[in-house]
Amino acid sequence: QRQTVAIARSMLGEPRLVILDEPTAALGVEQTAQVLDLVERLRERGHAVILISHNMADVKAVADKVAVLRLGRNNGVFDVKTTSQEEIISAITGATDNAVTRRAARNAEVSQ
Repeated sequence: QRQTVAIARSMLGEPRLVILDEPTAALGVEQTAQVLDLVERLRERGHAVILISHNMADVKAVADKVAVLRLGRNNGVFDVKTTSQEEIISAITGATDNAVTRRAARNAEVSQ
């Protein structure tokens, strides 16, 4: 409930951009759902939302794009609809030589 109140307070003055840093950390399932619903409502009202989170399920539930920072640098921007969670996590961890990337390379070769 504190997260919801904090987000609501951030809306005073009608900002165009709302930045949420780990808004669902340490929340239960119901509270997380409420916060994610609030993020959706903000978007529907035309507010830009930057969601900083390590929880990819939450991110994929509400985001259009995911920007991955690794070691302080941009390690990629991904479209949520066309990118798997494994690809995003690989960008986060720096894992480029793994089963997911090898399979993607094989699939690309086969389709050519």
